[in-house]
Amino acid sequence: MMDLWQLPVRATLDGQTFDLHTDYRDILEIFSYLEDPDLPEPVRWRIALALFYEQPVPEDMLQSALDYLVDFLQCGQTDRPGPRLMDWQHDAQAILAGVNRVAGKEVRALPYVHWWSFLSWFHAMEPGQLSTLVSIRQRLRQGKPLESWQKEFYRENRRAVELPVRRSSLEKQQCRQLLARLDREGENHGTKESALCRGSG
Repeated sequence: MMDLWQLPVRATLDGQTFDLHTDYRDILEIFSYLEDPDLPEPVRWRIALALFYEQPVPEDMLQSALDYLVDFLQCGQTDRPGPRLMDWQHDAQAILAGVNRVAGKEVRALPYVHWWSFLSWFHAMEPGQLSTLVSIRQRLRQGKPLESWQKEFYRENRRAVELPVRRSSLEKQQCRQLLARLDREGENHGTKESALCRGSG
């Protein structure tokens, strides 16, 4: 179990010590690879390990290194993640506005901020734009009606509310081909298939 009262910058795995890349920007880069639909999942995790550990991890220690990385990313929390209601890149401005307010400074200007420190500021954020976005997304996902102010916010900020759909290059190409066929055939673009393709990111 990780000691949450410390800010780990190195890990001891099977008696061997590894230095870690722990700045919040390093971790966000790791997330960007873990969420890349063009990469097979084993490749995503190999890249994540290479970005997290300063030294190469021996093959016989990969599982231990992977377990430690997952625990570190989650700051020792073991709860299963719920539905995706937030995106670190898509919601960057809303996240940074709240984090900067809690930190009392522009965190992007700091040369180093440990991932756990960043998460502490993130979890201490007061209700603001991010909580508004998440609450609307949650109600939409659950099929619940929006309150009047939420409807107005949604109308005015639709692109901010709707999370991008991550599709691989192949899926995007297939969607483009489907839309081109529908254009040629003059079919209604209100169909479920065309709506899904037009929502692709």
